[in-house]
Amino acid sequence: MQAFSFHPGEARIAELVHAYLLADYRWELDRHWLNLQIGRPAPDLVARFPQARHFGLISAWDPHSVPRSEQANRDADQALQNDLLASGAIFRAAFSSAANRTWREPSWLVVDLPVDSFDALAARYGQLGTLYWAAGTDVRMRIYAARPASFESQPALDWLGADAKSRANPAV
Repeated sequence: MQAFSFHPGEARIAELVHAYLLADYRWELDRHWLNLQIGRPAPDLVARFPQARHFGLISAWDPHSVPRSEQANRDADQALQNDLLASGAIFRAAFSSAANRTWREPSWLVVDLPVDSFDALAARYGQLGTLYWAAGTDVRMRIYAARPASFESQPALDWLGADAKSRANPAV
């Protein structure tokens, strides 16, 4: 699958990141959906995967929040699932959504996928933001763009710069 290419302006990046910060993030365990919150620890994950070193949450739906057809999103999600299977990493169903459910997208919670491989998947599937953090620490958001000048610094955000995707290793 060819990497998605889109370069939104600073105002759009700021708007999207604010929306992502307000979003709900959940992952599935034994038919129950457990919450993740940016800037907070995820004790349920550590309890379920006590040997894990890192966690991530990634989606292939609507790259850069640009709506696509249901079929295009499902095809991309299946390709991402195949990439995760090939990686050998443990992964679980997850989703991200607006608090009022005006948007919702299937995602995957990934255990111990190296950050370079994780970032390469984010690049391949055109994601502006993902979640990735060390076990036992607060959930962090990775933004694959430079921080807009008007965007206030926030401790749980990792701005990786405008060329972050070009640095990502395409081999997963």
